Amino acid sequence: MTGYEDVKKRLRGSIAPIITPFHEDGSIDFQTLEKLIHWHIESGSHGISVTGTTGEPSSLTVEERVQVMGIAAKAVNKQVPFVPGTGSANYEETLYLTKKAQELGADAAMVIVPYYNKPSQHALYKYFKAVAESVEIPVIIYNIPGRTAVNLEVKTMARLAKEVPNIIGAKESNKDFEHVNRVLLECGRDFLLYSGIELLCYPMLAIGGAGYISATANVEPKKVADVYNAWNEGDITRAINLHYELMPLNDVLFKDTNPAPLKAALGMMHKIKPVLRMPMDLPTKQLQDEIRQVLKMYVELPEEAGTL
Repeated sequence: MTGYEDVKKRLRGSIAPIITPFHEDGSIDFQTLEKLIHWHIESGSHGISVTGTTGEPSSLTVEERVQVMGIAAKAVNKQVPFVPGTGSANYEETLYLTKKAQELGADAAMVIVPYYNKPSQHALYKYFKAVAESVEIPVIIYNIPGRTAVNLEVKTMARLAKEVPNIIGAKESNKDFEHVNRVLLECGRDFLLYSGIELLCYPMLAIGGAGYISATANVEPKKVADVYNAWNEGDITRAINLHYELMPLNDVLFKDTNPAPLKAALGMMHKIKPVLRMPMDLPTKQLQDEIRQVLKMYVELPEEAGTL
């Protein structure tokens, strides 16, 4: 396997995890998905991801996930790195989706720690090793213990990073920042570490992280990307200012389970039809009102942006 160094140089910054837009009847709105991806690229997002947590993958069939990845790959068209989420709680599905990502020309596949099953650390090692060795593209491990009920421990991550050449990084949606620091220490400073926690996006850069995969980019792609741009250009003051400027938006978008507040916000912005598949649903009217007030600090809302 070769070519990972070039990929690792490109997989930096704000990799935007795009929502999956639906029509009113719950079917996937592929046309809007394409428009969202074009908007993100024009706004400066450094990469595109689909079918991660923000994309409601567990509410999609396997066939729908392949369709979303295919449409996204065409829309991205190699303009920026493309990193679809390909993991599930089912091993065979994960293998199938990860191989499909490779066929579609993805730059890397993001594979979540299997949820619900609560595997041991030894089992997680075997799982990620097998998935990564089934493809030639790089694999980014997605560790989100708040959703999966199991944490991929630092020693396990380090073993995978050292023994499996195409495991090149991890998205850490882990509020334990000591854990995150130790991942870089044990996996090596060239390991690509991304924050999946909005308030840790800037701090992740400060300790040597590669960037972040932040749901907030769906609403403010330019500002979220500019945190990395400012840091990369050495304008630390601007990066810190943007970090704090985004904080009210980050806070309100996570007052209900992601992506419910996010889809409400995008509905208010007339970017999508604010539809989620059950068991998810839109936030309460009270939270919608709060989202609307916070949104006005960042974007100009249409006058008719009322209760959804």
